[in-house]
Amino acid sequence: MTKPLSLKPDPKLDLVLERTLDVPRELVWTALTKPEHLRHWFAPKPWAITDCEIDLRPGGAIRFVMRSPEGQEFPNIGCYLDIVPNERLVWTDALLPGYRPSENPFFTAVLTLEPQGSGTRYRAIAVHRDEAGRKKHEDMGFHEGWGTVADQMVAYIKSKLA
Repeated sequence: MTKPLSLKPDPKLDLVLERTLDVPRELVWTALTKPEHLRHWFAPKPWAITDCEIDLRPGGAIRFVMRSPEGQEFPNIGCYLDIVPNERLVWTDALLPGYRPSENPFFTAVLTLEPQGSGTRYRAIAVHRDEAGRKKHEDMGFHEGWGTVADQMVAYIKSKLA
């Protein structure tokens, strides 16, 4: 049995998105952990992921480049901290691959997947260092953006993986 993650979100520091997805959690896991799938849904359209690398192990890299509709590119790099297949995925931009500190940490992502009937209870928590970071992420459109990509992920799974 997998040890549960003991993280209670703090509304002053953390943002939470919870959804029930009408696709099996094994397919959600595949969409989240394979670059050939992630690149198709992980940026809210009309944004796009132009490059993606996943080294799915603690200390491994998650790297992707987001491209704006105007063509501006935004590289992102983080480090996986915790991986429980089909249950939990935790990564942070506070660390680079190999657990090396990054210069500009912003947040840590904690994704949990629970079976719910034939679907998945999806919970994404964005953990921030301080209230200013949480507010900045919220003002950037966390709920709308992460909600949109969750919807895009479900549509992708139904069209390509199911």
